[in-house]
Amino acid sequence: MSLTNEEVKKIAHLARLRVNEDDLPTYAGNLSGILALVEQMNNVDTQGIVPMAHPQDASQRLRDDVVSENDQRERFQAIAPQTEAGLYLVPKVIE
Repeated sequence: MSLTNEEVKKIAHLARLRVNEDDLPTYAGNLSGILALVEQMNNVDTQGIVPMAHPQDASQRLRDDVVSENDQRERFQAIAPQTEAGLYLVPKVIE
């Protein structure tokens, strides 16, 4: 399918885009190429093909869920201005 400059102007107007007159042939060619690709894809026979969730049938590699850092809560809370029951106390900011 080949688009004319007038059709490109109409499409640009509908999309609320400003297109320079000098660029119309370029846009017409690009849009015509896109439409030709879509038409080619529509002509492919997909009967009996099961849709895929992902193009690669692979599972994600996951690392082991292990602790990688030492618990330093008491060290950090020792230098905090105020703590209580293992929690940091902060000043009230909403009245």
